[in-house]
Amino acid sequence: MAFPDLRTFMRLLEDRGELVRVSFPVDRELEITEIADRLVKAGGPAVLFENVKGSPFPLVIGLMGTRERTALSLGVSDLDDLAAKVRALIDLKGSGGIGGMLGNVTKLRDAANLPPKRVKTGPVQEVVWRGDEVDLSKLPVLNCWPQDGGPFVTLPLVITKDPETGERNMGMYRMQIMSRNTTGMHWQRHKTGTRHLEKARKLGQRLEVAVALGGDPALIYAATAPLPPIPGLDEFALAGYLRGQRYPVTKGITVDLDVPANAEFILEGYIDPQEDWIMEGPFGDHTGFYTLPDLYPLFHVTAITMRRDPVYPATIVGRPPMEDAYLIEASERLFLPAAQLILPEIVDYHMPPAGVAHNLVVVGIDKKYPGHAYKVANGLFGLGQMMFAKVIVVVDKDVPVNNFEAVWREVAARAVPGRDTLVTRGPSDVLDHSSRGWGYGGKLILDATTKLPEEVGSALSSRDHQGTDGTEAVTFAPRASLDLPAFEGVKAQRQTDDGYWLVAFHKTRPCQARELAEAFAAHPASAGVRHLLICDELTDVHDIQDVWWTILNNIDAERDVWTLPTKTGALLAWDGARKLPEEGFVREWPPKIEMEQSVKNRVDARWHVYGLPDSLR
Repeated sequence: MAFPDLRTFMRLLEDRGELVRVSFPVDRELEITEIADRLVKAGGPAVLFENVKGSPFPLVIGLMGTRERTALSLGVSDLDDLAAKVRALIDLKGSGGIGGMLGNVTKLRDAANLPPKRVKTGPVQEVVWRGDEVDLSKLPVLNCWPQDGGPFVTLPLVITKDPETGERNMGMYRMQIMSRNTTGMHWQRHKTGTRHLEKARKLGQRLEVAVALGGDPALIYAATAPLPPIPGLDEFALAGYLRGQRYPVTKGITVDLDVPANAEFILEGYIDPQEDWIMEGPFGDHTGFYTLPDLYPLFHVTAITMRRDPVYPATIVGRPPMEDAYLIEASERLFLPAAQLILPEIVDYHMPPAGVAHNLVVVGIDKKYPGHAYKVANGLFGLGQMMFAKVIVVVDKDVPVNNFEAVWREVAARAVPGRDTLVTRGPSDVLDHSSRGWGYGGKLILDATTKLPEEVGSALSSRDHQGTDGTEAVTFAPRASLDLPAFEGVKAQRQTDDGYWLVAFHKTRPCQARELAEAFAAHPASAGVRHLLICDELTDVHDIQDVWWTILNNIDAERDVWTLPTKTGALLAWDGARKLPEEGFVREWPPKIEMEQSVKNRVDARWHVYGLPDSLR
């Protein structure tokens, strides 16, 4: 199903009871964030705020705030259907006579929807602001979190063109409002926009930029998708394929760029590569931590075009689960067939919300030979943006990769610390605050597959066991102890019945976490444990998602994951506590995102006047 524009999708959601209107005046500073955060975590509806203080425009948020709404927005009944759709396209038959080739006709017709369709103009150019008319403060741009550096555009579709090849790119990069006509442009070092800007610098020219706000949901999703570098395949093409219709584009009013004709707003302008970069941030990011201030390019807005009655689309990111988790899952499903083309032993994979995309990847494989898990994990590290993965867990094909608890049970049972763990290095996401260097850090592979004789040190080989099971029996017997030791800084702790020891810990001095780990590994309570998870004092040890979210954000695997001997075997200690300068950590450690209590109280008091369901409060 193709949606002509964003408002068509909004009407469908409203008809289905999946979008509600709030007419009561709301504040774009923090208040909308608190409301939206509660709703997305409760699986609630999208919201159209019709009366945003200080702006003449309404704001919509949470349009893809559930798995079901995300699937609906992309024209499928379930996100798993995306994999089947792509698999059908790439599985072209080259044999079987005329009948086999005719079977390709429908697939090729789908592929024909890839190129965008040029139109003379569109609704997004019904109103034009130029020069002194440009005033970004009139847009209801959100100030999302208390320590944010200012208001940020959170759902921008940023369009540029390679100055040498003319290839288009569209990406979603946050934009901090700096003045009435300038914003920051958060182009990280690995992003295509950064490469375009560098080419413009070498050519001695400005880089034209257009930023779309809105468009139909397929295009909004496409801007987030990690597309491979295939000539002719861009985000407009992906959106065209997903919607089953060529995407309508028109030329910008003041820039030589194709822009979506069905968007709500377009910001047109340029970045001057000769201009000094400006300090942007902090920003409460999708990791659930603040990204600290850093230097980024300055985007000059020279014109704003819009519909006569535009709606400003927004999202928020922060502590998971958030709306971006469903966009990540859509990409995960969409690119599964491509991963399987390169690594056919992959049965499925999943990036759980607690891993905020790159921090954790679980992959199920059809294991055939010793070392197969490491072959697949290292192959994944070489696939596009999968290079940013921090921890890869490999399990057998019959383990459901999206069952978080089942996966970690397999890890405890089948991955012996030291023997079945492997640390390496590589690129990391620049938003990773704990890596050893900016954009560079340690990675961990956990082989939680059933082991073959060669993998456990047997003199026998897998070949000797053909036709029989011939695999390692699981001998680990987890046991939770109630008699847990005290240690300096420990605020709370518990052990689980599947082999994990969870600790909330207030660190005050260097090496304190290492000392804790060694003391706990030597204690009799470690007998039934294979993993010691040391978290900061703000972590709830009774919430396993909160524990893993903290751990995965706060480790560099090479520095912070240790194998320690115990009286009954070995223990893997994960140091998810804050790192100190005295320990060689040279960057500032960011805080976790927390909403101000006064804002929470205000939203509590106004919930009934918003007209939102009490059950979601």
